[in-house]
Amino acid sequence: MERQAMKKQQTRKLYKNPFIRRILVGLTGFILFLSLSGLPSLARDVPAKFPFSNPQQQQPITTPEPPVAPAATAPGLNDPQEFAAFIDNIFNEEISKSHVPGAVISVVKDGKLFFTKGYGYANLEKKIPVVPDKTLFRVASLSKLFTATAAMQLYERGLLDLDGDVNKYLKNFQLENPYPEPVRVAQLMTHTDGTTKRRISIAARTEAEMKPLGDYLAKYMPPVVWRPGELYSYSSHSTALLGYLVELISGRPFVQYIDENILQPLNMRRSTFLQPPPRALASDLAVGYQYQNGKFKSVPYLYLNIAPAAAMSATATDMAHFMIAHLLNGRYENSRILEADTVRLMHEQHFTHHPKLPGTGYSFRERLENNIRASGHLGSLRGYSSSLTLLPDQNIGIFIATNSFSGVHGKLMTQFFDHYFPVTQKGAPLKKLALSEEQLNRFTGTYRDLEYPRDTFAKLTAPFEHINIKKGGNGTLVVSTPGLFFLGNAPKLRLVPVEPLLFQRVDDDAFTAFGEDSRGNIAFAFNPIWPKIGAFEWVPWYETIWVQLGIAGFCAIVFLSACIMWPIRPLIRRLRGKPFQKKQFSNALAIAGLIGTLNLVFLIGLPLSLWLIGVWKLVYGVPTIVVALLCLPLVTTVPTFVLTFFAGLAWIDKRWSLMTRLHYSLIALAALVFIPFLAYWNLLGFQF
Repeated sequence: MERQAMKKQQTRKLYKNPFIRRILVGLTGFILFLSLSGLPSLARDVPAKFPFSNPQQQQPITTPEPPVAPAATAPGLNDPQEFAAFIDNIFNEEISKSHVPGAVISVVKDGKLFFTKGYGYANLEKKIPVVPDKTLFRVASLSKLFTATAAMQLYERGLLDLDGDVNKYLKNFQLENPYPEPVRVAQLMTHTDGTTKRRISIAARTEAEMKPLGDYLAKYMPPVVWRPGELYSYSSHSTALLGYLVELISGRPFVQYIDENILQPLNMRRSTFLQPPPRALASDLAVGYQYQNGKFKSVPYLYLNIAPAAAMSATATDMAHFMIAHLLNGRYENSRILEADTVRLMHEQHFTHHPKLPGTGYSFRERLENNIRASGHLGSLRGYSSSLTLLPDQNIGIFIATNSFSGVHGKLMTQFFDHYFPVTQKGAPLKKLALSEEQLNRFTGTYRDLEYPRDTFAKLTAPFEHINIKKGGNGTLVVSTPGLFFLGNAPKLRLVPVEPLLFQRVDDDAFTAFGEDSRGNIAFAFNPIWPKIGAFEWVPWYETIWVQLGIAGFCAIVFLSACIMWPIRPLIRRLRGKPFQKKQFSNALAIAGLIGTLNLVFLIGLPLSLWLIGVWKLVYGVPTIVVALLCLPLVTTVPTFVLTFFAGLAWIDKRWSLMTRLHYSLIALAALVFIPFLAYWNLLGFQF
């Protein structure tokens, strides 16, 4: 959030005081958009533990393959001591600066482990240090790479058609898809299947409460909301569904299949998808932490309901084996998990929004930095962060993990590229395209990341993923984040037009593209901020945060006034010894007061209850108190139309004063507006 300094000004009218105005906006924002950022983006599960057994598919390579020749395009990476000093300097600074309790890194080069080291503590309370070949970290979404690898194994065996309709493989439920085009298996790995995120009920409190993968997906799989194959919209449930296909086709529980066909052949003996890890590994799992109020606080273990997308725990050395296998086209030592052609197919770019933008392979996402093409994935889970980066042309792989939610891996990788692969000579800049003010206006507005929950009330997190694109000077555009919801000083990116729908960033020479709808209007912005693939949709004015906050604030103030009208006003009259209003007035005021009071209780009670309980606990499901609060809008909806009827009568009945008529009509208007407002945010009914 970009916080602006508040300037106090003395005026005669209170509403003109900026300080008071910001307080009111802040309170309104709290009521409407309580941050759901404590929810992990990912989560998965396994119903039971399965014994380790011998691999069923992969066989040892009888004839050892020749050693890998050193990559000629990896200058400066030949001295482990120099590299150790470089990495030590970064981690020692970031552990303190970014409040990271523990971290680990493993680097592979030319088919061998080049460097590995642990930093800090796996358990702060017991002072247990991080040991690379012993300490397990929850690697969150890096699990997706293993699930995709398993799917490609079934593809090799002719059991899984990458172009096949996903619904043809499903037996107990079907994907909700309103489009004539089917969702294809490959689209689950490129996140172009058209589904979105889900954040509610993705985890359990105990192992016993976890749901079997198929049962969970049958109930909670998000529907398809975008035409399959057209847009990239990251969804952990897409990978969870892919893992379920692996389970259905192989005839083995997903966890067992991964262990037999990937972990064992790669000698990843200290890695598992089991939740919790088996007893032999559980004591070595790094404790996840959050840094709050100047101290570290351990977070509870999340038993994730969608194992294929985020349930894996692994050591740094085990992850090195996996990186080596993918860099050596499926081979690790004398074992092979994929054929070379399959690995190449997996790492090819299969989707991008524009030829000059990074795209995605099968689960491996591209990153373009310093003219180097890298592929890999990021992982984040409550109490953990991780990243895996492969540089195929340089024969290098880097795995980083921490036991806190941090951005250490991003900072390290940027410094890594700048130090070892600096841009010595920039290419000739593209010629700037001159656009008129009217043409630039097409691109301006508010945009929203496609990756947010659309079918539950967790849609309230959408404003935290807004960006603004405005005109800059000299025929450019400027990308920024709204100041209200983003802490710190968010950087502003300046874009220079080079093609009709393509802009180049001034600072790093990366590109941002735009997409049009069927009528030729700008509808999407692609890669406006991040170095990895992403898409943002243009938001119409009535869906922008300030308009929505304005509606919420208007309703809250009017509902409060209705509470004062009834029951507070009659009570005051009673205390003063004055008679109540006549019956027709009393009934009308009672309905207005009841609706206003209940709606106000909902507006205040929902965020307050979530704050007291802990917003992140929605990952376990919706608490009873929240379910009860969600009943209130249903109770007030029908009486709202009665209220509107009374408002009409008020203008006919001459006994109503002008001020009372206006006030009553305002209450009726607020109650009517409140209904579509609630529907928009999935708060009308039990949408979770």
